[in-house]
Amino acid sequence: MEQVDIAVIGAGPAGSSAAAWAARGGASVALFEKATQGRDKSCGDGLTPRAVTECRRLGLDLDRFHRIDGLRVQAGSKVREVLWPDGAFPPVGAVAPRAEFDAMVMQAAIDSGADFRENSPAELWIEDGRVLGVICHGENVRAHLTVIASGAGSPAARAVGATRVASSPFGLAIRGYISSTRADDRHMEACLTVKGPDGSIVPGYGWVFPAGNGIVNIGVGALSTMKNFSDLNLNTMLEAYTAQVRDSWGLGEFIARPKAWRLPMHVEHRGGPGWVVVGDAAGLVNPFNGEGIDYALESGRHIAECFLAEPGTASASYQALVRKEYDPFFATARRFAWLIGRPKLLQFLLGIALSTNFTMKLVLDIMANLVDMEHPGLAGRSLTIGGKVLSLADPLLVRSPKKRGNRPTTPVG
Repeated sequence: MEQVDIAVIGAGPAGSSAAAWAARGGASVALFEKATQGRDKSCGDGLTPRAVTECRRLGLDLDRFHRIDGLRVQAGSKVREVLWPDGAFPPVGAVAPRAEFDAMVMQAAIDSGADFRENSPAELWIEDGRVLGVICHGENVRAHLTVIASGAGSPAARAVGATRVASSPFGLAIRGYISSTRADDRHMEACLTVKGPDGSIVPGYGWVFPAGNGIVNIGVGALSTMKNFSDLNLNTMLEAYTAQVRDSWGLGEFIARPKAWRLPMHVEHRGGPGWVVVGDAAGLVNPFNGEGIDYALESGRHIAECFLAEPGTASASYQALVRKEYDPFFATARRFAWLIGRPKLLQFLLGIALSTNFTMKLVLDIMANLVDMEHPGLAGRSLTIGGKVLSLADPLLVRSPKKRGNRPTTPVG
């Protein structure tokens, strides 16, 4: 029977990061991917400065991707354009189509010494409540630790109870690639007032992320806390938003059929005997903006470091680290997600956020989690205070999905 130190299920950014870092540290790693290297993944493709930092740490060369210098936010007639803050992270972002980006991270894992196995769907090997490894193509592979990086709600994640907390918000999004005369723009654009076919404001947000080479990533999304969420049809919403920005972005035709996906933002059980979950499977998605690539790369590195430090306690050490490093921010962001589900309050908050470039930069720092909490500055202090204040409103903010009626009933893709 084959035996390895670490078996990784899923070769996306989280799994490939874990495999690369563990292999570099001398661990034997088997990286299982059900598809092939370079498979596509529905995503906005945006890399914030936090994600760029982790890519550089891993040794990835991002020069092939379109550079992004900042963010443009539109809400009604108000538009603010700001550069990335020059602080805890380098003031540079990128738009990296996931098929290319994922292939790059997979290759980093292979080059680091991981045994990459494509077209290899793996399931968990569980006995007496402990994960002993994986089963792939009918063969058992024993592992000291199994890293589940196969995405939110995947069979492996469900098998160990790593499922969405039912009372927490979640997101839905859809994106497509479309030709544009402004594909070389150096700012990502977000629209917080998306109009429906009749011109009325619909719940949700839209984005246009320029990818260079004549292409942009365009999409729309919504949080489950938003009013009338259950009535949303993302296909119709994307059509309306595309029409809304067609002239300003010089849009042509979609290159392929748009794809939709779900974004769980709070997961129960991140680890147990012989296993952990990382990336989307661990619910490490920023509720403020739906971003997850940076946390995928970081969580992969964290579990590798925990295993290399002490294999026997890696699962417990990783879970403690995630609670310390991420839970305070994510808890505050989830509470904020409940707040912005109230239209009048959302409009009030948008008015404050877009009032000056100073407030917009502050909001960008917080929402993109570009804060160095060891040297927090105004953004960090605001985040801490906001988290404490919002926590007082938990009994009012948190409602069950059933009571709020926020289960979508229409197709999303």
